[in-house]
Amino acid sequence: MGGLDQARAPIYEALEEFRGERIVPFDVPGHKRGRGNPELVELLGQQCVGIDVNSMKSLDNLCHPVSVIREAEELAAEAFGAAAAFLMVGGTTSSVQSMVLSVCKRGEKIILPRNVHRSVINALVLGGAIPIYVNPEVDGRLGIALGMKLSSLERTMKEHPDAVAVLVNNPTYYGICSNLGEIVKTAHARGMKVLVDEAHGTHFTFGEGMPVSAMKAGADMASVSMHKSGGSLTQSSILLAGPGITPGYVRQIINLTQTTSASYLLLASLDISRRNLALRGREEFGKVTALAEYARGEINGIGGYYAYTSELINGDSIFDFDRTKLTVNTLGIGLAGIEVYDLLRDEYDIQMELGDIANVLAYISIGDRERDMERLISALVEIRRRYGRENGGMFTQEYIEPRVAVSPQGAFYAPKESLPLMETRGRICSEFVMCYPPGIPILAPGEEITEEILAYIVYAREKGCSMTGPEDPGIERLNVLKEEWI
Repeated sequence: MGGLDQARAPIYEALEEFRGERIVPFDVPGHKRGRGNPELVELLGQQCVGIDVNSMKSLDNLCHPVSVIREAEELAAEAFGAAAAFLMVGGTTSSVQSMVLSVCKRGEKIILPRNVHRSVINALVLGGAIPIYVNPEVDGRLGIALGMKLSSLERTMKEHPDAVAVLVNNPTYYGICSNLGEIVKTAHARGMKVLVDEAHGTHFTFGEGMPVSAMKAGADMASVSMHKSGGSLTQSSILLAGPGITPGYVRQIINLTQTTSASYLLLASLDISRRNLALRGREEFGKVTALAEYARGEINGIGGYYAYTSELINGDSIFDFDRTKLTVNTLGIGLAGIEVYDLLRDEYDIQMELGDIANVLAYISIGDRERDMERLISALVEIRRRYGRENGGMFTQEYIEPRVAVSPQGAFYAPKESLPLMETRGRICSEFVMCYPPGIPILAPGEEITEEILAYIVYAREKGCSMTGPEDPGIERLNVLKEEWI
């Protein structure tokens, strides 16, 4: 680390000082340190509710930080090796959207893989930038999209030399990493900015032997989900910027959509978590990796399951692998990932991070214990014995290449009509359809609805995937563009 004292946590320290003062609250929030809402105090405790406070001089203001929040952001920037850092209280969704809106204006092109989180496409709906998709390779056996191939990216850059930015998922939800260093060099040589959705890679900066982090690879901006592997409260995130980005402009972009009433519970959790990772991250993530590696060996010894890791590395579309991710392919026991997910939750009281058509994912992080891992392994043994069957007629595809007919913004705001799902083939979708998690759209606004996509939606719905996005919550109907508008 550099010259700042990473053992400090300025926001936390200011809140502790505030807690010791006897301030009479004639400001918001209206619960007045919990006195007006005793049930809230009973749920969360006086320690928590007592510091759920509004921005005031002694506590700074997230919209224009000049004291303790500014100090906390400087510490975060140093810890992550960035030129600037922004504490975010709208989740990594807000970080991703601010990142895209900071470098892309209406009508400008951004190159990105299609298996992005919906927050990226939401940013295009809001800002009007045009997506140029690099379709990822798919591992047909595992049913997952892979990283961004350098040759595909270079070809796309030549076809669209006027693109202003490249966005990369690194890592993907499943732990797949692209060749980020070369992507940055290639993009910068053409004058393009590089944005990284690093939601699932907080630990890359702090762990030993991890894939390269976005800032270390020279990326211009990165969105880091501190509440995932970093241990902060849900909805808290950090946006990082490199030296080629103007921090004041990014703050203006953030303030377009982020709340002016930032939660100090979230801000303090970011401050404390950054300190924890800076001081103890190397040791903690060493334990996380060891636990995940142990579990993989045990699960692969059961038979039928495949918990994959760095043996997949091919130097291109799988340039590196995040070994803390415990993703288990379940098709070998004749069950979809979502079916194993449901069985673990309903029969064994084990909550997994996600189940999709072919895989189930356990998110291993700094709070996990060996005895809990033993319980998961034992449950998977029992599920194979009790529920396993022949693998016949099962889908594996997790990514279907789309045909983009209209820009996301154009399609989202265009005149539309609602049709029964199975009558939409050949029409242009005006809304999102996705399984959540992972939140990667099966359909996004502006894309053509095909027979293959419809079959996938029906299959995923029947298997029990949590389907989100459309106006109709039952996914019985979809909104499509009126034909006379196209």
